[in-house]
Amino acid sequence: MPHAHTVEVLYHAHHGWLTGWLRRRLGCPENAADLAQDTFIKLLAARETPQLVEPRAFLTTIAKRVLFNHYRRQDLERAYLETLAQFPQMLAPSEEEKAIILQTLVELDQLLDGLPRLVKRAFLLSQIDGLSQGAIALELGISIATVKRHLTKAAMRCYFAL
Repeated sequence: MPHAHTVEVLYHAHHGWLTGWLRRRLGCPENAADLAQDTFIKLLAARETPQLVEPRAFLTTIAKRVLFNHYRRQDLERAYLETLAQFPQMLAPSEEEKAIILQTLVELDQLLDGLPRLVKRAFLLSQIDGLSQGAIALELGISIATVKRHLTKAAMRCYFAL
C-alpha cells in the first residue's frame, strides 16, 4: 500500500504540471491528458517507487518514454493505413479488424523492441510477408545462415516475452 500512496501523492502534486509539460510538446490537450494518465499508470504498475529527490525529473523521464511510444504507435498506424490504402476497397478489413490488426502490430513492435533493425526486418518478412529464408536473404543481401540466426533471435525474444 505505501507504493500506491506514493503515486497518489505524486499525482496530486504534479499531475497538472505534467499535463502542461506534455501539452507543450504535443499541442493537443486531449492527448496530453491521456499521456499524463499513462505516465501515472506506469508508476502504479511498477513494483515500487524509488525515493525521489527530484519528482518532476523522474516524471519527465517516464513521460518521455510514454511520449516516445505514442509517436511510435502513430508511425505504425500511419504506415498500416498507407498500406491499406493500396488495397482495393472490397478487400479492406472492417473497422474492428483494423483495430485488432493495429493492436497486434503495436504488440509485435514492443516485443521486437531493442533488436537490431535487420533482425526485425527478417522476422517481419518471414511472419507478415510469408517470404522463405532464401527470399529474405536475397531481399536483405545477407546469407541464409544469417537469416536463420536472425529469425531464431527474434523468435526467442517473442517466446520468452510470453
